[in-house]
Amino acid sequence: MSGEPPFEDSRMAIEHRLSLRLSQRLVMTPMLQQAIQLLQLSTIELQELLERELTENPLLEETPVEEPASEPPTLSTTPPATTENREDTPPVDGQVPDDLPFDLTAVMFDHPEELSLVQQEEHEDLPFENFSQGGQSLTEHLTEQLRMVAYDPAIDKICRAIIGNLDDDGYLRITLEELAEVCQATMDEVEQGLALVQSFDPPGVAARNCQECILLQLRADPQPDPVALEIAEHHFQSLERRRYPEIARALKLPLDRVMEAVEEIADLEPKPGRRFASSDARYIVPDVFVHKMGDDYTIVLNEDGIPRLRVNSLYRSMLAKDGGPETRLYVEQKLRSALWLIKSVHQRQRTLYRVTESIVKFQREFLDHGISTLRPLALKDVAEDIGMHESTVSRVTTNKYVQTPQGLFELKYFFHSGIASSQGAMVSSLSVKKMIQDLVAQEDPGRPLSDQEIGLRLKNHGLNIARRTVAKYREELGILPSHQRRLAPKKVKPSQPAHPKPQA
Repeated sequence: MSGEPPFEDSRMAIEHRLSLRLSQRLVMTPMLQQAIQLLQLSTIELQELLERELTENPLLEETPVEEPASEPPTLSTTPPATTENREDTPPVDGQVPDDLPFDLTAVMFDHPEELSLVQQEEHEDLPFENFSQGGQSLTEHLTEQLRMVAYDPAIDKICRAIIGNLDDDGYLRITLEELAEVCQATMDEVEQGLALVQSFDPPGVAARNCQECILLQLRADPQPDPVALEIAEHHFQSLERRRYPEIARALKLPLDRVMEAVEEIADLEPKPGRRFASSDARYIVPDVFVHKMGDDYTIVLNEDGIPRLRVNSLYRSMLAKDGGPETRLYVEQKLRSALWLIKSVHQRQRTLYRVTESIVKFQREFLDHGISTLRPLALKDVAEDIGMHESTVSRVTTNKYVQTPQGLFELKYFFHSGIASSQGAMVSSLSVKKMIQDLVAQEDPGRPLSDQEIGLRLKNHGLNIARRTVAKYREELGILPSHQRRLAPKKVKPSQPAHPKPQA
């Protein structure tokens, strides 16, 4: 029995103990979530949200524009009653209970002039017809042609299935086998229907790849160029890779004759359905305006169309009356929600102003001289400058646009990495891309600059950039490599074209 552990030790091993621990954690209340959400909204989205809140919260109302406002434009409430008044006497009309989740006086800003807006200015509304979308879609255009053709119902069903499976570019994105299974038809019937749709306008429609699209357009010409047909049918891969000398050797033709056929192919439309695509016009409304006034810049927030909110005095007066505990509780809840929304909107506008002000301070040379003087900037730089967290700066610059003397830019545009120059200063990556773009635009088309040569040219400007970095920036700019730029087709104007097209 001496080897067994005593009973008391076993009991102590499972004994419960009380300990005190102090920790901090962030509780995301609904009101805090709303305040964070407002930071990320654009001006148009904020306008829609406030309109919705005006409908749902009876204690909110919009301040008429013609009313003069001696206090901030979106707030019309008086300071809350003191604790003594709340305990001794019931609150009077216009006063707010003291148990709100924040101090109402904190809603007022130290510098209300920072929020001077353009609400009082008259703006001409855009004509309604500017927003209407006209024109015929590709499906309607092809269906109308199908109605003019007398075919049996089986072929008509196949053609409609083909038209319904075309993408926006006019390509058929379904196999013939799948069409036969869906339409319960034979392969001969499906091919017959496909040939019918491919004969419709625009030429090249219902093609299954780019090569077939080019061939359909060439064959639709009454007098097609036989060299262009030969290239598109048997040398399409070499055409894609711009291996024109190789095509000339294979066809045993002069390079000028091949280039003439290549130019004819280049004039064709690789996306037949493009002209029927609906124009999804997106109108960008600037959230901030930066105006140059003399030697300084003035920041104006765009609140055009944003309703100016205040608390409805009728409902607010219910707190002074004995309307029952349920009525009073309902009004207090709605009042808290209304005041928090007003505070959050003010805080959003002030934060947006301060962030833009900091960006203007950092990017002053860009506003004066353009993109070549754009300096590197990080969210951390602006956050430290205005005394806020990086996440707040990131949220407030999301989906926001600023109108500057240099043009319209997204606020995120001003945040990017930099490259150290030989002088020790940091140069923006966007400025480096602009320099690469200018070098390529000024190069000799017969001897385009390689990535290594571009890097050497940049080194002469004090920028030591690796060849791989140059290639990365070039690809982001959509610039072809040097060997492809050298083989790019050139305009050839022969004195007597071998295959002149008939005059219209």
